[in-house]
Amino acid sequence: MSSISFFEQIRSSRTRQRQLSKVIRFLIALLLVIFALFPVVWTFSASIDPASSLGRQQLIPTNAGFDHYISLWNSEVFPFPRWLWNSLKVSSISTVLSLFITTISAFAFSRFRFKGRQNMLKTILLIQVFPGMLAMIALFAIVQQIGGVPGFEWLGLNTHAGLILVYMGGAMGINIWLMKGFFDSIPRDIDESAMVDGATHWQTFWLLLFPLIRPILVVVAILTFVGTYSDFILARVLLTNTQQYTVMVGLFIFQSGQFAQAWGPFTAGALMAAVPIIIIYLLLQDQIVGGLTQGAVKG
Repeated sequence: MSSISFFEQIRSSRTRQRQLSKVIRFLIALLLVIFALFPVVWTFSASIDPASSLGRQQLIPTNAGFDHYISLWNSEVFPFPRWLWNSLKVSSISTVLSLFITTISAFAFSRFRFKGRQNMLKTILLIQVFPGMLAMIALFAIVQQIGGVPGFEWLGLNTHAGLILVYMGGAMGINIWLMKGFFDSIPRDIDESAMVDGATHWQTFWLLLFPLIRPILVVVAILTFVGTYSDFILARVLLTNTQQYTVMVGLFIFQSGQFAQAWGPFTAGALMAAVPIIIIYLLLQDQIVGGLTQGAVKG
């Protein structure tokens, strides 16, 4: 009897330990969720507060409404819908062009063997080590000079094309390495079989390899889109016209001008600007995880 009760105590203690462990993990997860969502909840509360003041901000404001959203969207002084459209346009075009160039470059670095290949890869990685702030003045001067060439004014300062050109150059470095690792994880037997059947390199890439790299394409596309959409510094330096501003620059100008204390419209604009990013993550979250994990097989 004593031995049976002893084993029952051990078994019951282990069960209690598991239950206690689950409770502790649940509490930790709950605290992390609260910690992550509280700024969003507080921002939303400020956006529906008619007082529009951080000093008197309440978590559940009285007389809450969506007047700040309506006033900002219909504002004649600050064209918020145009800013939002500019951001979506610049980010989408930058993502598509950067994805095309990155995919072709990664395929060449992974499948072809040519002189200077390793040195070029190391150079790309080395360039990415330096902060982008160091090249800000140089980028400004380059874009300014390009715009001064007759016929290339559309690539100069205060143009979305010039901003997209800079974004493409900055996004390709780390993305080439990321996508090259994914290409390296695909067996070369596929390429060899296709070449035996008489396929060209382009046919091998487009018909056989391209369908296999869709997960990493989604990851690179999302990283590029989010990076360009949320960028402020480059857009602030290269764009000078109010009608050409992206949403991040526009909200900064809005808050730093005569509406410096208009926290309600500012928070409303910040939440509306975050909607496209949230939708993208919700729709493609499975592809993001799959692309990052599969691409980590080889470097």
